[in-house]
Amino acid sequence: MDALMVIWTLAKKDLRLLVRDARAMIILLAMPLIFILVLGVSLGENFGKKAAAGLRVTVLDLDKGVSRDFDRPALQKWSETLRRDLNETADIRVEFVHSREEAEYLVRTGKRAAVLVIGKNFSKRVERSSFLASGWGDYFTIAACFPQAGDPVALALRACLDESQDALPLYVHDGLNPFHRDGVNLKSLDVEVLRDPTQQTAAAIIDQVAQGSLLRVVLPWMIGRAFEKIGDPVFLDLLEKEKDLPFPVKVFLKNFPNQKKALSTGLQNSVQNLFPRYNLTAKTWAALTKEQEIVADKSDLNTQFAEDGTGWLKRGASRYQLLVPSYLVMFAFFLVLTVGWLFVAERRQGTMKRLVVAPLTKGQILVGKMLPCLFLSLFQGFFLFGAGKLIFDMDWGAEPTWLLAVVPATSFAAIGLAMLVASLARTETQVAIYGTLLVLILAILSGCLMGDPGLWDERMQVISRFTPHAWALDAYKQLLTNPKPELKIVLQGCLVLAGFGAGFLALAWWYLKLDADS
Repeated sequence: MDALMVIWTLAKKDLRLLVRDARAMIILLAMPLIFILVLGVSLGENFGKKAAAGLRVTVLDLDKGVSRDFDRPALQKWSETLRRDLNETADIRVEFVHSREEAEYLVRTGKRAAVLVIGKNFSKRVERSSFLASGWGDYFTIAACFPQAGDPVALALRACLDESQDALPLYVHDGLNPFHRDGVNLKSLDVEVLRDPTQQTAAAIIDQVAQGSLLRVVLPWMIGRAFEKIGDPVFLDLLEKEKDLPFPVKVFLKNFPNQKKALSTGLQNSVQNLFPRYNLTAKTWAALTKEQEIVADKSDLNTQFAEDGTGWLKRGASRYQLLVPSYLVMFAFFLVLTVGWLFVAERRQGTMKRLVVAPLTKGQILVGKMLPCLFLSLFQGFFLFGAGKLIFDMDWGAEPTWLLAVVPATSFAAIGLAMLVASLARTETQVAIYGTLLVLILAILSGCLMGDPGLWDERMQVISRFTPHAWALDAYKQLLTNPKPELKIVLQGCLVLAGFGAGFLALAWWYLKLDADS
């Protein structure tokens, strides 16, 4: 009991010394906030995005047309079908802007790598897309039938076959081929990708995402229309004109016109039976492939463009979910310097000699020195999380109570390392050199200094496993960026941090010399 009282007396004395040290307080409390503030304001909007958010595709929808099919009149615009497909694609998030001026501004200022612009004639161009040679336009020539340019009948026919009209479905006009060597010809469908020339890689990814969705929208429509023609008696009329057709078949087609419909239907069903895995008359990708439709949240289809964070500080931005824990962990280990200077001062002032003759073991003295530093480290950790909430409006995640385990585990590992360095260093110069190099090297290896360990390549991420920082960051990342944290990873991180701390303290006990001359 007397030993505990002496340990508590040592701890109170050192705690008073630490609190009075303004330099230590600035390093532990003010410096992390300054780093977080500077980087939070300076970093780009894509830094620190959650994995669940995935790739963001910004869309400007100017489509004015309405899909008009004789079998499916007045359906939704084809642009809505495209938007739905984008939303249903895994790891894709769609947002919308309202004008071309806004889209060009986002690209020009680098806020978005690219913006997908759906033109006003998109629905009409999709409707015209076909494997078929043409529509009605090739069966007669208006100029030949009506030589007078001003003939009202000619003008009416031209109006019916013009892309700007809405009275007739446009596949009666002509067959449009939307494909070329590189995939979908965006221009032919009145689609454009505005690109930021400084972000070519990201823009190319968005372009390929658009290509994939356009293919899934347009191709089933074209296949369905082409396959329907097999069941059309007009197809048999064309077949009858074939020169190499066997004579009995020609006789049948010519003399039994009432049976053509049944024959056409039979041909269509036979071809369908050859491809049982597909519905060849379908008009959507899911129906064509006979896969279950993915039902996207309707609210996702109307997500509007919004800045990540608000105000000059970008409060609430996702970047703070990484910056705050990264610099909390980094500066927790700056206690190496504070504890080292404390030990050196004790040796210089002769206090260590008095502790040698006191009825205390080396372990008790080590605990008495460790407790105030641990308390200070805990205060630093919870203070930074509180400041992160108040100043930067950061989110504490879905399981905030687990922070009560990760913060102490990180502090314990940091204090263990601080005690080890303090037991080895003999002068303030040694503390400054050993401590600063160690803290910076560990921060670099673990990724703390970059604010996001995920920016390292795979080799460096493996190396980072040898630092306690990396395990702390893994736990914080689960709690602060994962909507459904893997608590096993959090618990594993806490246990490894505790192991680091215990190992460091054991080495500190082994190397600690209490006499001033050693």
